[in-house]
Amino acid sequence: MNKKNIITILFTLIICLILVVCHLGDKVYEEVNTFYQVYLNGNVIGVIRDEDKLYKLIDDNQSNIKSEYNVTSVYPPTNLKIVKTNTYNKRIDNEEEVYKKIEDKDDFTIRGYKILVKKEDKEFTINVIDKNIFYDAAKRFVRAFLDEDEYEKYINNNQSEIVETGRIIENMDFAEDVTVKEDFISVKDKIYTDELELTQFLLFGENPDTKTYTVKLGDTIESVSNANQLNPEEFLTANTKYKDQNSLLRVGDTVNVTLINPQLTFVYDVFQISNEIDYFTADEVKDANKPEGFRETTVAGQNGVNRVTERFQVTNGEPEQEVEIISSEQIRETINQITVVGTKRTNIYVPQNPVNIGGSWGWPTNKGYVITSYFSYRWGTHHDGIDISGAGNYNSPIYAVADGVVEYVYSGCPGRGSGLGDTCGGSLGNHIIINHGNNIYIIYAHNASVNVSKGQRVTRGQRIANMGSSGRATGVHLHFSVSVGYPYASGSTFQDPLSLYR
Repeated sequence: MNKKNIITILFTLIICLILVVCHLGDKVYEEVNTFYQVYLNGNVIGVIRDEDKLYKLIDDNQSNIKSEYNVTSVYPPTNLKIVKTNTYNKRIDNEEEVYKKIEDKDDFTIRGYKILVKKEDKEFTINVIDKNIFYDAAKRFVRAFLDEDEYEKYINNNQSEIVETGRIIENMDFAEDVTVKEDFISVKDKIYTDELELTQFLLFGENPDTKTYTVKLGDTIESVSNANQLNPEEFLTANTKYKDQNSLLRVGDTVNVTLINPQLTFVYDVFQISNEIDYFTADEVKDANKPEGFRETTVAGQNGVNRVTERFQVTNGEPEQEVEIISSEQIRETINQITVVGTKRTNIYVPQNPVNIGGSWGWPTNKGYVITSYFSYRWGTHHDGIDISGAGNYNSPIYAVADGVVEYVYSGCPGRGSGLGDTCGGSLGNHIIINHGNNIYIIYAHNASVNVSKGQRVTRGQRIANMGSSGRATGVHLHFSVSVGYPYASGSTFQDPLSLYR
């Protein structure tokens, strides 16, 4: 190859190299362009030049959202992602087009607070625009179950010392784990902007079967409550403007009679000193010198009073079924009624003179007891008896309140039940039904064990069972109910057990 050809080839190569370098230079120059790739739900929906312009479009076009939630800024969906990128591709999307895609496919967000509520297998989230909405609603919820004066004194550490009788709140809290976190919230989710609306949710749940009642002449809180399967405490919870069950109802007023369904569990501990009635019993003394039909009360009965110091826990306004008795002191003696009854047979009719002024029913437990639940509606179901606690520990005695015949015995449950979910013995646990005559049947329930068998005759004061928490029970106590007619049979009705002693 001659020298001239070599020079020609070299010149050609130099020209090609210059062209390549120039071309690569153009490419390098193009890479410095910054673009933004927009992802929604993990998918690319566009490439834009200005991410700030997209954010501004989102914020400027949401006047309805700003007005509804009273906010100044609206943000992209939580699953929108914008990634800075360099590309050879000169094609980019218009920010307005990308905004339209976002608007069509997803919902925008606003800044607020998420309240996470967790307890065992229960978990839910409450969204609020301002965390103070939740705090204020929670306070209203608490005051539905606790007197406002007691609440304020506890919060301000200003509870008075107990003089003779009274109570002190020792601790209060929610049973759930509640956390408050600032976050972006989708406007498609429920967001509370008003504390009253949130309070209604906390008390009644989501979409409750709301019921109202218009007050008529003669109505009282007790009568309206019973007619709507509420107890007075539940009525007061749903109608916080009434201070207590003696508050007057105004004819024509509309009251809320919706069954409460609390979404939180408010628990507080109580130290209390109270006077509990020790009901007298009526004893008969037979006198063979007096004719049949003769009855004379020689000693009038008098109820005693025991001053009981106790601790117990209250959950959403309902005292626990078991209390801790710290001490019990008799401050007024119980005097049992004594009635002389003639047994001498004669043809001469002698009227009762005077009539018997009291009943002959004994009490089913030891003294020092506390009644933790009365004969009333609770949580939409009627509690067909009274719950008696504190009259001793587990296995303390249960007595027959009158002579009778054992009609039914169930004793197949563990003495200590597993709580509210336990339906052993049809939820009554180990229980006894005794026919006490005159069509009166009494149920003694939640026993640890029983001491009698079906068909056995018992006498008043005889130990028939031992106190436990079998069946659906949250603590050691006796469920004591009185039925006219065999319990739960057609035509039978329950009556307040305390009516036996009045």
